[in-house]
Amino acid sequence: MVYRKGELSKATIDREWPHQVALMAERCRGHNHDIIHRFCAGLSLCPRGHAFRRHDHDMIVFCFAQRAHAESFCAHFAGEVIAPKDRPRWPGCR
Repeated sequence: MVYRKGELSKATIDREWPHQVALMAERCRGHNHDIIHRFCAGLSLCPRGHAFRRHDHDMIVFCFAQRAHAESFCAHFAGEVIAPKDRPRWPGCR
């Protein structure tokens, strides 16, 4: 797979930001997008995240380097903590 120069790979994200929280995509749009990113200012949030689909719902994954930051985010936005190895992949991906 070819990446753009300087782009973080999925493996790098999983290795360096292993504490991950999934939120339904519809809860991350509009005004909530701004609220989420203001909350994350100063936290160890990765500049790039993941996404997957579960039961006809798109999920956005926010990745953190520090467990305490992920737990705080999860509690505030009622997210779901997921392990990188257990995160579902998009259909058709290896």
